[in-house]
Amino acid sequence: MFFLKNLSVKQLLLSTFMLAVLIPSITIATLAFVEARNVLEFEIKHDLNTRAIAAMDEIDRMVFERLQNVASWSQLEVMQDARIGDIDKRLSTFLTDLKNNYSGVYSGLYVIDQRNKIISSSESSAINQTLKLTDRWEQVSLNTTHLDLYSIRDEKLPISTMISNEFGATQPYYLVVYFNQQQLKQVLNHAIAGRSAVILRDSHHKVIANTALLQEGDYDQTIKANALSEGFRSFKSLNWQLEIIKYRNDVLAPIKQMGLIILALSTMILLISFLVAIPVAKHITKPISKLTIFAKNFVSSGVQSKPPEGGPVEIKEMTAAFTSMIANLEKSQENLTRAAKLAVVGEMAAAMSHEVRTPLGIIRSSAQVLMREPQLTKEGREVCGFVVSETERLNKLVTTLIDAAKPRALDLRPNDIIQLVKHTIALLQAEAVKKNIRLHFEASTVLNELILNIDAEQMTQVLLNLLLNAIQILPEGGQVWVAISNMQSHIQISVADNGVGIPEDKRNHVFDPFFSQRAGGIGLGLAIVRQIVYAHFGEIFVQESPQHGAEFIIRLPHLNNNHEI
Repeated sequence: MFFLKNLSVKQLLLSTFMLAVLIPSITIATLAFVEARNVLEFEIKHDLNTRAIAAMDEIDRMVFERLQNVASWSQLEVMQDARIGDIDKRLSTFLTDLKNNYSGVYSGLYVIDQRNKIISSSESSAINQTLKLTDRWEQVSLNTTHLDLYSIRDEKLPISTMISNEFGATQPYYLVVYFNQQQLKQVLNHAIAGRSAVILRDSHHKVIANTALLQEGDYDQTIKANALSEGFRSFKSLNWQLEIIKYRNDVLAPIKQMGLIILALSTMILLISFLVAIPVAKHITKPISKLTIFAKNFVSSGVQSKPPEGGPVEIKEMTAAFTSMIANLEKSQENLTRAAKLAVVGEMAAAMSHEVRTPLGIIRSSAQVLMREPQLTKEGREVCGFVVSETERLNKLVTTLIDAAKPRALDLRPNDIIQLVKHTIALLQAEAVKKNIRLHFEASTVLNELILNIDAEQMTQVLLNLLLNAIQILPEGGQVWVAISNMQSHIQISVADNGVGIPEDKRNHVFDPFFSQRAGGIGLGLAIVRQIVYAHFGEIFVQESPQHGAEFIIRLPHLNNNHEI
């Protein structure tokens, strides 16, 4: 086996395929042909018989249901309205509803007197006209009700029965229902497979319904299967017969085709095997080559191209592992970039905390003292007010920078996240009312509380930041939805709005320090939010909301899944 070590994967696959397939394939194919020929011929005959029996049973059931409907309707109290001429049209309305409820089953329902005058009808235009029935075809009894079937005309099968006489009237009335013949044809069409025909005949061999028939001259070259009506439940058979006809050439076509395949294999097996083996080998080796090029390109240029697709399962798993590794490297690079930005924030905060806050405090105090001067003009007081408000804003900016650079340690304790969300929404209700913005809350859980091991103060800061961002960016009349879902492995909190949303190309940057889409924003709020969520061993991302705005998703581990800090 030493020579196998020097073969490439492609050459090894080709050699193995030729040895494993060439010799056994001819022997197995020949034996399979002989056995398949016998089995296929038997199965096709059995299939035709099964189809015929199934179709006949379905027709028996359908006819029984139609006869049962007519028999039961004739016993209803509303049918007695025919004896008073259906004055209030209650019976006609009932017949119309029946036709509509059995859409496509019945083409018309009528109540007639002994002179065939229509008293009530599912079609108002037919009332007071004479119903012309065809010749009586069959007479059946269903329990104690006698029913008449008339010859089919215009694809309608009339079914008639006398309406029960509850008041001793001398004049009889009849319920006539036109059953749509298309219902029978649908059953026959379902029994068709390939080039075949299905015919339904009555006890006198008269055709009741049929599919598209074969050419008359080809009937000697067909295989037939028959099924006799056996009735349904208490309904006795009408002695109808169903016949399925199929071309013999169509039936035996798979056998002939198999013979041709065996003949071709016996003369061209080497060529076929070689032609099949080459693409198989390429299918396996080509993804390996693409994966090698993919890895080399990333190592040399650092740019991630689209990973190769296709190949066997093992190659797909290897590709997925490479792609995951590269994605993790890129994520680590992004984290390093964010860490560098936060380091800059830390240096700025360290310098500003002392160098800026002290002068700001002096400026603010001075402005407040000036505002208490009685001789100060109105314009002067307004300017002093600007100074106080702007120094407060700058002080908040310094505080935000310090919080982003040096987040404090978490104080993890069991807290009810549902109550915490409700409390946060309550804090911002007044702010939302100013802009006529509605805040909605939904907890998709059967529990009244949902306990998580979190820092309540910092998690409140997360929710406040997300909700305030939504309130500030939404126009008047906007809406915000806050939802909590108890998943199997985590708790999910979503904050969604119906605003303009965040473009897809900017969603990966919304959590970066100093990235902001809002005029006047410094871009640290969402960076702090992500920092707090990550400290809780959770994750946060943004996507398009169901209302086509922005939706921030927070996923936090369950209480028993939290890590030690």
